[in-house]
Amino acid sequence: MKDRAALFILRDGIAQGVLPGKRLLDASSGNTAIAYAMLGAAAGIGVTVCVPANASAERKALLEAFGAEVLFTDPLEGADGAIRAARGLAARRPDDFWYADQYNHPANPRAHYLTTAEELWRQTNGRITHFVAGLGTTGTMMGTGRRLKELNAAIELVGVQPDEPFHGLEGLKHLDTAIVPGIYDPQIPDRMEFVATEQAEDMVRRLARARGLLVGWSTGAALVAAERLLTALYRPLPPSTAPVVVVIAPDSGLRYLSERRRLAGEGA
Repeated sequence: MKDRAALFILRDGIAQGVLPGKRLLDASSGNTAIAYAMLGAAAGIGVTVCVPANASAERKALLEAFGAEVLFTDPLEGADGAIRAARGLAARRPDDFWYADQYNHPANPRAHYLTTAEELWRQTNGRITHFVAGLGTTGTMMGTGRRLKELNAAIELVGVQPDEPFHGLEGLKHLDTAIVPGIYDPQIPDRMEFVATEQAEDMVRRLARARGLLVGWSTGAALVAAERLLTALYRPLPPSTAPVVVVIAPDSGLRYLSERRRLAGEGA
C-alpha cells in the first residue's frame, strides 16, 4: 500500500525537476520510509527519512539494506515527532532536501484513487459494500474512499483509529490528539471505529494461528473493526445480497518478528 503512494510522490518530485538533484526527505512510522528507500535506490535518488526510534528491528534493517539515511526521533512522540524533525531539517537545509511531506502531498491519496479503488472494484465485480482501512497519513482512505463513492455512493467507508493517544499500533494516528494530515477530509469516512492495542494484537495472533496469515498491528486493528461491522450486519442472506467487506492489510507481520513477546501474547 505504501509503495503506491511513495511511487506517485517520487514521480511528482521528478516531474518538478527537484529530484534527483536534491535528496528526498520525509517522516514516516516505517513503511513509507522503506518504500522511499527501495524506489530511491532504483531511481538513483538519495533518501533521508525521520522515523521513531521504536520502529521494529526489521524495518530498521530494511532501511539500512536499501541505503537510506535514517534520523531516529523520540519514540514517545511517535509519528508526530518524526514530522516535526523532518519539517525542521527541511527548513534549515532547503538547498539539500525536497520535503515530500506524505501527510500533505496530494499524490498520496491520488495513488489510491487511481489504483487501489479501481482494483477493488474490479476484483469484487462491483459488489463491495463496505471498505475498512486504518487512518495514518489517511491517504488510503481519502483516495480509495472518494473513488469508491463515485462508483457507488452506497458503499460504507469505515475509518479505524487507536482508542487512545499512547498506543502500539504503528502507522495509525489518534487524530484528536495528533497532527492531522492536510489531506484528511473528515467528511469521507461514514463511520469511525476505535480499537485498543491489545485487541489488535489478539486479532493478529488469532489470524496467524487459525488462518495462517501473519499481518501487522494496524491490520489487526482494521480486522477488529471489520469483525464488529460484520457482527452488526450478520443475518442469513443469499450470497447475492450478503455484504462484501474489504479490509486493507497494509503490511506483513514479517516486519514485526523481533517483537516476539507481542506475537506470542506475552505483553510488551
